[in-house]
Amino acid sequence: MAEPTQTAKVLSVTDLTPNVRQLIILPKPQKLSFQPGQWVSLKLPVGTKPPLNRAYSLATPESPSGELTLVFDRVAQGAGSGYLYRLRAGDELSLSGPYGNFVLPKPLDRELLFVTRYTGLVPVRCMVKALFAHREAPPVLAIAIGPAEDELLYHQELLSLAVMRASFRYLPLVASSEESAVGLTISMLRPLIEGRPKVLPMLCGTKAFVHPLRSWFTEAGYDRKEMKTETYD
Repeated sequence: MAEPTQTAKVLSVTDLTPNVRQLIILPKPQKLSFQPGQWVSLKLPVGTKPPLNRAYSLATPESPSGELTLVFDRVAQGAGSGYLYRLRAGDELSLSGPYGNFVLPKPLDRELLFVTRYTGLVPVRCMVKALFAHREAPPVLAIAIGPAEDELLYHQELLSLAVMRASFRYLPLVASSEESAVGLTISMLRPLIEGRPKVLPMLCGTKAFVHPLRSWFTEAGYDRKEMKTETYD
């Protein structure tokens, strides 16, 4: 049975960094209902056997207007990102969803620890916006590792949130490779985790980034069920 799809119109195109672009789209004929952290599947008319399916997390929570925010990086020779980079306001996309279980855990009875690599920040940004839309929010620490200083996504927004909300802490880091990103992250995590009350870890990035961190948390005494992970490769 084919998955249900619908058409969405591109409303705006914005470059967030030199290599990351944001699309705001409006599905029609019906609004898409989703949980912060979930993703949609785009059906792109490219590749050897179109459509080419590509998954993209939603960067903002549900809105009354039904607009969706998608964020993607430029992949060298990538058929999917190459097509998306050619889109302009007024163009249309086909999508299905939402999908995914990388959503806020319940209950939120401990500090949330988000650890992300590059565009892995996108679903986390959606969850953070949903959490801090309310007056009361649990303690949150977001560690975001970008490949370069000018590739840190939503950097000023998260800095401002950390200034305005005492329960939100933001630690931006820069590492050029997955291996160095893992090593740098673990060096930051040790004093934050070891010998302290357990947190709720949520890890998002490539497998080369997420899997070693998941193993590190396991060695630090965390059960697999105490962690949530999402990979995008």
